[in-house]
Amino acid sequence: MSIARFWRETPRRYNLGGSKCGRCGTVYFPPRAVCPACPHHRETLAQMAPFQLGGEGTVFSYTVVHEAAEGFEMQVPYVVALVKTVEGPILTGQVVDVDPASVRIGLSVRATFRKLREEGKAGVIHYGYKFAPVEPGNGSALPPRRTERAVASAPTGADRTTA
Repeated sequence: MSIARFWRETPRRYNLGGSKCGRCGTVYFPPRAVCPACPHHRETLAQMAPFQLGGEGTVFSYTVVHEAAEGFEMQVPYVVALVKTVEGPILTGQVVDVDPASVRIGLSVRATFRKLREEGKAGVIHYGYKFAPVEPGNGSALPPRRTERAVASAPTGADRTTA
């Protein structure tokens, strides 16, 4: 990715900035210049306004990745989900802080700012959004769950409990 493109996309990486049509009210992420939902697209050109998504939603669909892409080998298994936000757009993101077996369609999640990857020998770190489950009732993020892999690699036999 070019440096210029990286800096142009920074606002979308560090928050959920989208756009909202002033005619029909449809919300888009990433932002769009025109509204494809309106019958006369070109008339919406000046009517699209910046819109900040709240980051809350539910898992619409998901998959558990067991064969990781390069750079994600240490995270397997991990969950990649389609999350339907409260405002309407469906976003793709990794679901974190939960045992992959606990993820289900309809799970309430909230966007969270996390490290996405490191690039090159210089160790440039890229950040972006992922999704973490929220506890029903109070909207707070659930604590991270210990996985069997973490328990099996514990240095002593004293800590053998799982969530």
